Amino acid sequence: MTAQTPFPSASLLGYPRIGRRRELKKAVEAYWAGRIDAAALDAAAKEIQLATAKRLVELGLDEAAAVPGTFSYYDQVLDATAHLGAVPARFGQLLDADGQLSLDGYFTLARGTKDQQPLEMTKWFDTNYHYLVPEIGPETTFSLSSRRIVEEFEFALAHGIETRPYIVGPVTYLLLSKASDDAPEGFAPLSRLEDVLPVYVQLLGELAAAGAHWVQLDEPALVVDQDTPADEIQAAVARAYEVLAAAPVRPQILVSTPYGSLDGQLGALTASNIDALHLDVFKGAVPSEAALAGLGEKTLVAGVVDGHNIWRNDLAASAARLDALKAAVGTLAVSTSTSTQHVPHDVAEETKLSEQLKSWLAFADQKAVEVTTLAAYLADPASAQAAIDEASAIIASRAVAEGVRREEVRARLAALTDADFNRSEYTIREAAQEAALQLPPLPTTTIGSFPQTSEIRSARARNTKGELSDEQYEQLMKDEIKRVVELQEELGYDVLVHGEPERNDMVQYFAENLEGFDVTVHGWVQSYGSRCTRPSILWGDVTRSAPITVAWAEYAQSLTEKPMKGMLTGPVTILAWSFVRDDQPLGDTANQVGLALRDEIADLEAAGIKVIQVDEPALRELLPLRRADQPAYLKWSVNSFRLATAGAGDATQIHTHLCYSEFGVIIDAIDGLDADVTSIEAARSRMEVVHDLESHGFGRGVGPGVYDIHSPRVPGEAEVTELLRTAVEHVPARQLWVNPDCGLKTRGYLETEESLRNLVTATREVRAELVQA
Repeated sequence: MTAQTPFPSASLLGYPRIGRRRELKKAVEAYWAGRIDAAALDAAAKEIQLATAKRLVELGLDEAAAVPGTFSYYDQVLDATAHLGAVPARFGQLLDADGQLSLDGYFTLARGTKDQQPLEMTKWFDTNYHYLVPEIGPETTFSLSSRRIVEEFEFALAHGIETRPYIVGPVTYLLLSKASDDAPEGFAPLSRLEDVLPVYVQLLGELAAAGAHWVQLDEPALVVDQDTPADEIQAAVARAYEVLAAAPVRPQILVSTPYGSLDGQLGALTASNIDALHLDVFKGAVPSEAALAGLGEKTLVAGVVDGHNIWRNDLAASAARLDALKAAVGTLAVSTSTSTQHVPHDVAEETKLSEQLKSWLAFADQKAVEVTTLAAYLADPASAQAAIDEASAIIASRAVAEGVRREEVRARLAALTDADFNRSEYTIREAAQEAALQLPPLPTTTIGSFPQTSEIRSARARNTKGELSDEQYEQLMKDEIKRVVELQEELGYDVLVHGEPERNDMVQYFAENLEGFDVTVHGWVQSYGSRCTRPSILWGDVTRSAPITVAWAEYAQSLTEKPMKGMLTGPVTILAWSFVRDDQPLGDTANQVGLALRDEIADLEAAGIKVIQVDEPALRELLPLRRADQPAYLKWSVNSFRLATAGAGDATQIHTHLCYSEFGVIIDAIDGLDADVTSIEAARSRMEVVHDLESHGFGRGVGPGVYDIHSPRVPGEAEVTELLRTAVEHVPARQLWVNPDCGLKTRGYLETEESLRNLVTATREVRAELVQA
């Protein structure tokens, strides 16, 4: 092991990696488009890495290994796959003659090829970040196939900053993996632990040789109730860290466990020979003194600052947690509960937010200051007292600020009855909708958005700056809607959408039109790869002062005789993809949003819209990681959707949409939404969801996606036809709809038109097969 260096008294688990102005996104997309070469991309990446390291040092993280080395070109799980050389056989030979995975090979796994779909993508624990799912089987070979983590450490060190290299830990990596296509039934990727560990040992050796004193191995899967028996996981943890701690040459090892409490897995880590253990004691409970006794001389890294949300830390409460921990352990350090990759860079850059609201907030840079403040408290409580008092005063003032509580909103919620959450029986609605809509078998539709062209984005920006009048902007949007409607008519779609050109984001658009929200200018957060979002800030009681979508839907319906979908974002997704107030139960906030949407649906119906989609792609995302906590969440999340939609008439067809989640886990909740039609991501997972639908006996309309919109590849007609045939084998054809996996906002028109045309052609072929059968 390298020479002992104390763990830094203050650190972060991770930091946003896209750049303060999304420089990485722009560079990566320029590389994909061929506008820059690999050298230019590498230079842009290094500039971001160095700027991050210098900024964190400026903010007080100036001890050795305090700055986390969590940069990634695309995804941290994909980074682990690249370093382990775990390339699925279906991609052929992506490793070069030296056994290394090039950057182009790395991006191939993320984005696929003309003939091969990319790695499946799903949500990272209870966040809106998506990771790429490794495919592991008995045939998978492992070798150190990338040195990028080492090279990034060496680069920062050459510029005078010793970072803390980061990689997803071996147990979490295998628990997050899926069995490869070639694996036998019942194969568990965790069974390959012994084959993975030597690669980690080799990587640790190279990091030590490069001068790293600490390395961070991330094990968040240990805070989740897994399908794998807990004793098997405990044995895997014990074995993994027995091997890694015994590596002949290695840095000191920090194991981080963000997103919740370790519970039963705590003992395996305290008993191991690792050097430091991070616990999330913001979301998770503070363990008892007895539970921590096994730590011995290990450093406990206390995650007392929330890395997942943006509210100012209650420093007094955090200090109390630290006091409890200090009495129980030998060495204590301070960090965030999770990586701050889930929050924007710096609240000081938000010049359009009120000073009052800004005082309530802490983005990544502010969290770094909070961590250093609390570390100072551990060393000398008096030195932090002024900061603690200031935080307490601001939190108290927030509670009584105007708009935080609206009595008329709370009175309306209090008056709700069971009838407000229920529609007529589905058989009654189904008959009314068949008469009203008269759709063919396997009706085709899209999820909502169409490509947001540079012209659309430019018009929106010019309108915001005052360079384009509201009237001119509205006409440009109407022209785009007309184009989208005509394209769908020409392609032969059955239920149309208006394409949403007027919407900047499916949540922000509503946040800008509801009371109780604010939006940022620079608050970008990575969702996956180069895709970034700007979560809105939900700080007060929510109400709707005027219709939001009605005029656009009414105009679009006037252009066609076919049904036009009204498009709304559901209450759970609005919460999940916003930074939500932390001063009341989430269920109360969700019901406030649900009532606002209920009013919008009533206005859409009055305008003649017969099909209304209320998207809930984030339903699975907020599911608690511990099973005991899940029923309460599913009750309020399902009820908020039902509150929003239960006022609709029988002939109004309510759709919903879900994406990138393990649906089998929440199939009862999906059924409980009581939507007339549910569209679900299925293309990238090759229709896995239809087995869950079949075994559950799902009885209403369902559209398992046949076109993966998260990569630029165009699915061929034969591919879509085969997916539809698979769906028909497992779900009654009368229930099936045909649609893409998700909205088309991020795609270009050429690939979109070709893909949608293939979708319609394949649908007609399968319809014909059904008639013949």
